[in-house]
Amino acid sequence: VQLQAFGGGLVQAGGSLRLSCAASGDTFRDYVIGWFRQAPGKEREFVSAIKWNSRHTSYRDSVKARFTISRDSAKNTVYLQMNSLKPEDTAVYYCAAGRGIITSSQAMSTQYPYWGQGTQVTVSS
Repeated sequence: VQLQAFGGGLVQAGGSLRLSCAASGDTFRDYVIGWFRQAPGKEREFVSAIKWNSRHTSYRDSVKARFTISRDSAKNTVYLQMNSLKPEDTAVYYCAAGRGIITSSQAMSTQYPYWGQGTQVTVSS
């Protein structure tokens, strides 16, 4: 399984970005695709996840109502639409994939064996 994350950049506070995670190497119907982020000097944290089959989604509290995760099965791509960005959203964003991750474990990075290379998101104040 290979994951490629892209779409990061520099944006002013209140702006928007859309991250993409292109997946290849398997059929992903049993997978969960997650987004994590890591800011300098901080631990990697969960942002959002989507179950490929059911499209069930989950978010960390601080991004609810601002971020939306979705997937395009024809393109094997998962998107993270980020609106109303804040300086505290600044981080390297990673997409990750794992098969059969139960809902209660989707926020745990250790549940995801496959990771993309990360894309930098910088939000200026």
